[in-house]
Amino acid sequence: MPLVAIAHREPEMSSTDRQFGATTAGAASRLTTWHQELFTAVGRWQWLHALNDAVSGVVQPLYDRYRDNLAVELMHGGRWAGHALHPALSDLPIGLWSSTVVLDLLGKDVPIAGSRMDPAGTLSAAGLLAAVATVATGVTDWTVSDGEDRRVGLFHGVLNVAGVALQGASLAARLAGHRGPARALSATSLTVTAAAGYVGGHLVQGRAVMVNRVAGSAGPNRWVRAVPETDLPDDTSTGVEVEGRQVLLHRSDGELHALDNTCSHAGGLLSRGDVTGCIVTCPLHGSRFDLRDGQIVRGPAHHPQPVLPTRVRNGWIEVRGSQPRSRREKT
Repeated sequence: MPLVAIAHREPEMSSTDRQFGATTAGAASRLTTWHQELFTAVGRWQWLHALNDAVSGVVQPLYDRYRDNLAVELMHGGRWAGHALHPALSDLPIGLWSSTVVLDLLGKDVPIAGSRMDPAGTLSAAGLLAAVATVATGVTDWTVSDGEDRRVGLFHGVLNVAGVALQGASLAARLAGHRGPARALSATSLTVTAAAGYVGGHLVQGRAVMVNRVAGSAGPNRWVRAVPETDLPDDTSTGVEVEGRQVLLHRSDGELHALDNTCSHAGGLLSRGDVTGCIVTCPLHGSRFDLRDGQIVRGPAHHPQPVLPTRVRNGWIEVRGSQPRSRREKT
């Protein structure tokens, strides 16, 4: 007898099942995209744009007036620390206020005999003192940001200031003997400060603010012609691109110097800045580098500029990044 193949048909999904599946998929997608939607919305807030313009109008002229002051560069962290001070200092108030909340939950916020201050209040006050330095360094770093980074940074700062204000109100309530409101204000302060920390993390890891912009620069791995020798007279500079890498060339007293043209601080092109002697100034935020060795002369940059070897060959100025690739040995 002939065999008859019977096709197996999957049961059709009802409209309710399809709708449920789409809803579930949408919810799963939202779990991974909510932060993108959040910062897209933040960038559209008109009140934040207006506040950014107002605060910049007050803070920026003050910073520009004192930017050559050593204390201002130290607040950035600069060449001495090798990275910004603000992220490290921010750990202090967060840690101290977290301990305050823990003591509140454990009921250890009872004043010490003969004192109006309890252990939780002491930690709260210490966190407020640490917050002063944290806010000061944060404002200093904020003045050397631009565009969307500046607006998101301002939102980060607004949240931090709100957290500080709530913590100050909590401490005042403790000193007045109102333990219940003090606990609630302290927990709210920590929540707002944690939200500010999340926004700060987005700035560093999502927007690459205050990171070394030339950390991965290495090429070209062979000698490459940059410009004819006659195109670079003495005491002149020029920016060129060699195999995808931006390079700043400078000739001084007959000697050739080549640096990565992308500023390590915020990615500005150094070739668009002023050169005095052998010192180039970044046109974005005023960082200064020595063209001879790439070292920082003045911040806010934290990392020196990579130096590229140069030579003159057959009437051309040639540059090279990393060492040439070793040739494979003959067998």
